[in-house]
Amino acid sequence: MCLGMLWLLFLSLPCLGNTMPLTLDLGSGQGLVGIVGGCPVSASRFPWQVSLRLYDMEHSRWEHECGGSLIHPQKEVEAYGVRVQVGQLRLYENDQLMKVVKIIRHPKFSEKLSARGGADIALLKLDTRVVLSEHVYPVSLPAASLRISSKKTCWVAGWGVIENYMPLPPPYHLREVAVPIVENNDCEQKYQTNSSSDSTTRIIKDDMLCAGKEGRDSCKADSGGPLVCRWNCSWVQVGVVSWGIGCGLPDFPGVYTRVMSYVSWIKCYVPTFLEPLKGPDGIHTTEETPATHIDPFTPPSGPASLS
Repeated sequence: MCLGMLWLLFLSLPCLGNTMPLTLDLGSGQGLVGIVGGCPVSASRFPWQVSLRLYDMEHSRWEHECGGSLIHPQKEVEAYGVRVQVGQLRLYENDQLMKVVKIIRHPKFSEKLSARGGADIALLKLDTRVVLSEHVYPVSLPAASLRISSKKTCWVAGWGVIENYMPLPPPYHLREVAVPIVENNDCEQKYQTNSSSDSTTRIIKDDMLCAGKEGRDSCKADSGGPLVCRWNCSWVQVGVVSWGIGCGLPDFPGVYTRVMSYVSWIKCYVPTFLEPLKGPDGIHTTEETPATHIDPFTPPSGPASLS
């Protein structure tokens, strides 16, 4: 049932921590997943990228906890113990934090199973309407019927761990990495073969999507960030960084929430956004992208060629 049009951005549920009644077992190594094998991002390349902050008493500041993506410039009033930073390449540089006033998680999300149970998606609303610019702009959402071919190269960005659980060093510059899509059955086989899970229980659910390979992955503190693919000269968000085993390991691709599975649910809360603006590549974009199929393509020589 749709409850009205309210929400601004969405992200992975476990990264909300103590702001919601959630539990997260990090002992299994399947916790919040930084960009491994990536490069610094150029200005205005991913204007929908968001940093979610929780207050750190020890350092007396709002610390980056995970990522998110802007999907509509909405606003409301009230208060919540979470802050959001939009339009920023380097963390903590000229912060202008916005309050989160509403959080809604998907009703099928299981606190017991956490991200591995699926439905790992939440919508947040801010207290102030976001001012759109070259550096701040919503990402396009896919059609629910979108199919992504295996080995299609997509992109994930974040401020998380970069390698061997090494934190992103100052100046905390946003990083990106190209990751190949891994077909769900192949991903399932990799996880079944290389983990101690019960082989009778499916690990990679239908509402999940896998991407990455050895040395190219999302990692800790990237959770909630967008996985985006190029379609018709525009960017479409197909995944939300969710969970994984390790970072950049050869047998464990990163696991993402499959956005296509939740487009109808998202649109119950988010009004259609059709205000045109030149996106990060000079392309006029809107939220409505009639993508139905994304084929593999030959990746460019590097991130700079798409900037």
